[in-house]
Amino acid sequence: MLTAELRRAITAAADRPDADPLLRPGPQPGSYASSLPFRLNQDPQTAARALAARLAAMPWIDQADLTGPGYLTVTVTHDALAGLAVRIARAGPACAASDALLGRTVSGPPDSDPAAAPDWPSARAALAAQLTARLAATAGATVTFYAERTVPPPPAPAAPLPAAIAYAGLDAVRFALARMPPGGVPPRAAVVARQVLGNPAYAVRYAHAAAAAVLRWAAMLGRWPAGFKPRLLVGPAELALLDALSWLPERVAMAARRGRPDEFAGYLEELAARTIDTMSTTGFTMIPTISSERLWLAAAARTGLAAGLGLLGVGAPERI
Repeated sequence: MLTAELRRAITAAADRPDADPLLRPGPQPGSYASSLPFRLNQDPQTAARALAARLAAMPWIDQADLTGPGYLTVTVTHDALAGLAVRIARAGPACAASDALLGRTVSGPPDSDPAAAPDWPSARAALAAQLTARLAATAGATVTFYAERTVPPPPAPAAPLPAAIAYAGLDAVRFALARMPPGGVPPRAAVVARQVLGNPAYAVRYAHAAAAAVLRWAAMLGRWPAGFKPRLLVGPAELALLDALSWLPERVAMAARRGRPDEFAGYLEELAARTIDTMSTTGFTMIPTISSERLWLAAAARTGLAAGLGLLGVGAPERI
């Protein structure tokens, strides 16, 4: 949500609504760097200074500066970053949406069962095409679906995916496929099935369940997100989680633009790690005294992870 708004603010300041600011993480939570000044047909430093002056006047931007040879670095206010906890929790799945690809048309295949593919690379390619279209639609693109050619396969051994799904579960296998890069080594079912945090197919779903558990335990004690004071979310783990959540719509758009849903799966791994770190801190494990602000943040983490997993077609368990 925040990066989607920052994207619009930067392109509006540059009077280039169709440009991509190519946002990258800045030096601290809530800061974002853009290389757009290098593509404005003028001296990059002059362009970056002009953009910074326009953006600094916005109430939700704390600082905008020229950095390096011509990069624009923008830092949002703490209230804007912390306020994501409420905004994401309330937005639901829409927290992943943006207009980054508005006006573009993307072609994609209709959804099909990757388990029917004859091998892992074929299943990966089919799923990647489907997910790219889904991510593009979430980033505002118009998606047209084409009919896949049906070519009778030559006689071959039984497809390996049904056996892997039977062993590891559909969600684990689907996430493993989604994070598999082009030409990547096919995952092994025994590895995908492991219920350890070192297994991304497990860790991302575990992180969602960990955030859900905080809210469930709080509800059992009659506590629920109520008032919100942004200044109370200041812990390093909390700020790191808020920063990771702020990138959700941008990572959707970047993965769609590049046709690399595996990169979006990698982002979800990062978001899961930040969530697990935060939910493990004392402020979140002491449920009887947990603050309303931290409940909002737990709800935002659960919402963001659920939205991301949903885009990959993977379930987001409340318990695991």
